[in-house]
Amino acid sequence: MLDIDMSALIAHRDPMVLIDSLIAFDENTAQCRVTITPQSAFYDTQCEGVPSYIGSEYMAQAIAAYAGAHDLDSQRDIKIGFLLGSRKIRCHQPFFHNKWVLEVHVEKLIQDESGLSVFECKIMHQETCIVEAKINVFQPADPMKFIKENQ
Repeated sequence: MLDIDMSALIAHRDPMVLIDSLIAFDENTAQCRVTITPQSAFYDTQCEGVPSYIGSEYMAQAIAAYAGAHDLDSQRDIKIGFLLGSRKIRCHQPFFHNKWVLEVHVEKLIQDESGLSVFECKIMHQETCIVEAKINVFQPADPMKFIKENQ
């Protein structure tokens, strides 16, 4: 089992690194972990947890970790990617509660040459699916050029 710090794999920096670590990955999948605490970004003290809609960003960061792990394995620099949107998102709980340990699973369904990909994602707590969605992402060959051309 891996336990790789997220800041080595994704372009985000604190306080926007929302998940704790990459614990496994292979050619088409990755699994990350996040533990909910009062120090978690977006923690709601009144409800003692993080709203489950934040799960879409957990999923996006798990996809970024998947891409970053593959970049590192291929001795390439980590590239930024863009969350284009989510489809069929289902939140089965309103909050991720304090002290919950979540496993974020992502599986690549489609990837084309342009850098557009679709991932099937789910967030599990104690073997129960809490959130599920399909996430669309885009990782252009030259992200800075893409940003400048689309301002």
